[in-house]
Amino acid sequence: MSRRKTERQLNLVICLLSTRRHLTAQEIRATVQGYAEADTESAFKRMFERDKRELRDSGIPIQVGTGDAFSGEEGYRISRSDYELPEIELLPDEAVVLGLAARAWRHASLGEAAANALFKLRSAGVPVDTEAAPGLTPAMRTDEPAFGPVWQAIRDRRAISFDYRKPGENGAQRREVEPWGIVNLRGHWYVVGHDRLRDARRVFRLGRMRGGVTVDRTGPDVVVPEGVDLRSVVSQQSAVPERTATLRVRTEAAHDLRRLALRVVPGERDSTGDGWDTLTLPYTSTTGLVRKVASHGSRAVVVEPEPVRAAMADHLAGVVEGTIAAEEADTAEGPDAADAPARGPRSADQLRRLLMLVPYALGRDVRVPEVARHFGLSEKQVVSDLSLLWMCGLPGYTPGDLIDVDLDAARETGEIIIANADTLAQPLRLTADEAASLVVGLSLLEALPEAQGIEGGALKRVAEKLRTAAGSAVSDLADAVQVRVEVDEQVALTQRRCADALSGGQRLHLRYLSGYLDQVTERDVDPMGLVVQDGQTFLEGYCHLRGDVRLFRLDRVLELTVLPFAAQVPEGVVRRDLSAGVLQRSERDALVTLALEPSARWVTEDYVCESVTEMTDGEARATLRTPAPAWVARLALSLGREGRVVSPAALAKDVRAEAERALEHYRTVRNRTALVETTSSPE
Repeated sequence: MSRRKTERQLNLVICLLSTRRHLTAQEIRATVQGYAEADTESAFKRMFERDKRELRDSGIPIQVGTGDAFSGEEGYRISRSDYELPEIELLPDEAVVLGLAARAWRHASLGEAAANALFKLRSAGVPVDTEAAPGLTPAMRTDEPAFGPVWQAIRDRRAISFDYRKPGENGAQRREVEPWGIVNLRGHWYVVGHDRLRDARRVFRLGRMRGGVTVDRTGPDVVVPEGVDLRSVVSQQSAVPERTATLRVRTEAAHDLRRLALRVVPGERDSTGDGWDTLTLPYTSTTGLVRKVASHGSRAVVVEPEPVRAAMADHLAGVVEGTIAAEEADTAEGPDAADAPARGPRSADQLRRLLMLVPYALGRDVRVPEVARHFGLSEKQVVSDLSLLWMCGLPGYTPGDLIDVDLDAARETGEIIIANADTLAQPLRLTADEAASLVVGLSLLEALPEAQGIEGGALKRVAEKLRTAAGSAVSDLADAVQVRVEVDEQVALTQRRCADALSGGQRLHLRYLSGYLDQVTERDVDPMGLVVQDGQTFLEGYCHLRGDVRLFRLDRVLELTVLPFAAQVPEGVVRRDLSAGVLQRSERDALVTLALEPSARWVTEDYVCESVTEMTDGEARATLRTPAPAWVARLALSLGREGRVVSPAALAKDVRAEAERALEHYRTVRNRTALVETTSSPE
């Protein structure tokens, strides 16, 4: 935003705040400094309409009324009651939790709204503390492109339409939905609402929406049914296991299956300690069970029921056949990783900063370094903002009308002296997005065991204060966005023990199941903090085995022991920058390309892909970057005929070889199937 544009818009805000009646566009053109630059009437109209839109987007409520009683021409003003932030007083513990709530959205699409909310609260002198409780780092991610328009539609009570691809289907179907709210469950966002075309309540995962989401700006407002429980509606989508299967798994293998098993019976061991154990495993669908077991290749075998054994044999045969067919017919190389368009960081809106800096500095003995720290700015930026401020003021723009800023004092001694700025003395009210982002962040904290140590009901108190200050519309929006954190009893216990070790400064010993490999390692870890992202809690700490900072997902901690001596994080070791998420990718990681049938498109939804290329036959090529190609091999084994490794070729051969070894366990099933096909075939 150019300085001249900022100056013009600030003058417009001052003018509309100071008037007692609605001013027509022509009156504004004649009185507000900056509009004289428009040479023609059409140029002025474009400039004025753009300024109004940008001011409203910044949360500045411009009213429309009758400006000329004789002609009926529209006029504009800003009501102080709509503009000014009501007084909010926070106790020290409330300031802590509010800072944590804003931190939850730091790396998500609502991060700017949460940051702006804190900016406005600070301008009112509210002591928001974003660095307190450094041991806990809550984080929500909103990577789905549909999140923004769906959030806006729920905020404005508007219907939406979009193309939606159900799992296992090739094409996408058009949907018209009246959205009631969105829920985050196990790291994925879902919208709950009324499907107009099917006249029924439906749940849609945002990551499966294709193309853009269209918000209907016409028609009646969406009405949310009374008493609807968004969380319950979404959680009902999860099926409950109804059947059990018997498996044999290799010693020290298939650890994820072991954790799900109802019973584990150790088998005999050979001289090397190797052997087979028997598992009783609950499952809901044959397809889901087959995928889980197939990912372990020859180290896990289904014993019964017989239909699942047959499905396993067919699934593994599909892996082998798909790899052979690819070697014979697929000569095309995997697609290069598409260069994503550069997205530079957006600069802070100077107008918004000025509207917050003035209320904070007026009547306070403050200096440039203090203001810079308070608002997270550089000292140079504060002085630059002050230099623009003294050129603005009331229409007339005589010395008595302009805001008075002592720039010499700001540059030489750092002292900030502002006068004649009573029009901007009160801070700007929070927008619906800003207030709701904080309220939803508070609800996330309320669901986390790690935040239960906050005493005195600070979470509820500060949420109520925000709702009161922002109004009923914000409460409705905040209630329509819910985060469901599902933690079983064992993980909750692990969380509490990690939190205790963190506060006591004690070292931990972990038996940890790798997220990439079917492997358990022993780790001594000096805890540095807890990270909560998308419903999963991670322990962040210095790992003595790796000699570096690592993140450990708590549901993969098999055993945890608090050691009786102090943690000692090496000097200079700091916590990770999680702006790109918990998953840390590197240019050193291997690139693996998968060919995916339409039924396997979920891979592109559940995993971060470098690129996804649509092929002419309906197939998709997805390229992933990973430090452990063996993990992608396990993924390919689980896909069966629905996907295969395209490159590197050596990894594709490894997948085929492992599938052939696994098939040997099902030889009797394959032979019996072949015999039936031979005897029943026509002559």
